Amino acid sequence: MKVVIAPNAFKNSLPADEVAAAIRQGLLQGGYKGDCVCHPVGDGGDGTGALLNHCLGAEVIAATVADPLGRSITASFGWIAATKTAVIELADASGLRLLDPKEYDPLRATTAGCGQLIKAALDRGAAEILFCIGGSATVDGGSGLLKELGVVFLNEKKEPLQQLPADLVSLRGIDRQHSDPRLNATTFTILCDVKNHLLGAKGAAAVFGPQKGAGPDEVRLLESGLKQLRRITERVTGTDINQLTYSGAAGGVAATCMAFFNAKAVNGIDYFLSRTGFEALLKDAGWVITGEGAIDHQTLEGKAPYGVARMAKRYGIPVIGVAGKVPEEEDTALNEYFDWLLPINEQPLPLEEAIRLTRTNLEKTGRKIASTLNSQLDIP
Repeated sequence: MKVVIAPNAFKNSLPADEVAAAIRQGLLQGGYKGDCVCHPVGDGGDGTGALLNHCLGAEVIAATVADPLGRSITASFGWIAATKTAVIELADASGLRLLDPKEYDPLRATTAGCGQLIKAALDRGAAEILFCIGGSATVDGGSGLLKELGVVFLNEKKEPLQQLPADLVSLRGIDRQHSDPRLNATTFTILCDVKNHLLGAKGAAAVFGPQKGAGPDEVRLLESGLKQLRRITERVTGTDINQLTYSGAAGGVAATCMAFFNAKAVNGIDYFLSRTGFEALLKDAGWVITGEGAIDHQTLEGKAPYGVARMAKRYGIPVIGVAGKVPEEEDTALNEYFDWLLPINEQPLPLEEAIRLTRTNLEKTGRKIASTLNSQLDIP
C-alpha cells in the first residue's frame, strides 16, 4: 500500500523536505513495507520557491540585491529555460530570516531587493513569474519593489519620497510612466498563504506588523501609510486594492502588484499542488500523511495540510495529519478532512525544546503510524 507523505514546513524548525524525510524514516524504522512517496508541499510561505525549483527542475540563478534594510546580499531565483519561467521567493531578498531580531524595523524595511530579483529575471527574458511571498520582513505595501521597477512615489511637492514605507503618509502622487514595460507581457502569479485584506483589524499592519517588530505607534503609522497608498493607487489605477482578496499578504505587496502589474494572486497550496502534479501521485495511494507546525481550525482557511487533505478526499483516500500542536478536543470540521490527527510531542514541552526535538519526534510519529498501518495489513 502506497503512502504519500506531503507535509508543509514546521515553521522555525524544519523545512518541508526534511519533515517528509523524517516521517519516511520513521515509517521505515517501524517496519513499513509499502511504498513511501515524499512530496513536500508549500502554500506560498517561506520555502515554497525552493520546493517549486526542485519539482520543476529549475536552475538556480544568483543575483546581487538589497536586503530589507538596503545592505548588499546575494540572493537567487529559479529559472526554467524551456518556458522562460522565473521562480522568485520574496523571503530570499526581503525576508524576516535575513535580519537579527534586534534589527526588525518595519518603518525602514522594504521589498526593494525583491524588485531587483524580478528585474534580474526580466533581464533574462522571463515570460512568466511565480512569486512566493511568505516570510517577509516588510509592511511597505510593495512600494520598495515597485520603485525598483520604475514606479515613483511623490509627495505634495511632486518630489520622490525618500524613506519607504515611513514616508507613505506623505504620499500625494504616483508616477508610473517609467514602470518596466516588460511586465505587461509577463504572466505574473502570486502564491499566497493568507487571505487578509490590506487594511483594518485583520490587515497587513495590525496583524503582521507586530510580528515584524512594530509597536502600537508604528502599527498606526504603517496603517496610515497604507491607507494613503490605497487612496492614491485607486486614483491612478482605478483599483481599490483594499477590496482585493490576498491584498494584505506580505505587508501589502500582493495588493500593489495586482494593481500596477496585472498580477494574479492565487491560493498558494492549490496552485502548488496543481503545478507540481500532486494529483497523479494519489493514484493507488492507500494513505496520505500531511502536516505542519500546528493543525487547528485556521488550517481550514487555506493552509497547506487542508489543501492536501481536500484533494486526497476527492479520491476517498484517508488522511493522517501530524503537527506540533493539534486540538485537544474533537473538531468536527477538521474530522471531515483528517481521519487521524497526531501531535508529534508525547507531552507538553516548552517551545524551544519542542522545536529542538522536531526531527526526533517526527521519526517517532512515523514509527507509530507504521505500527498502525502494519496491523491493518497483517504485517508482524
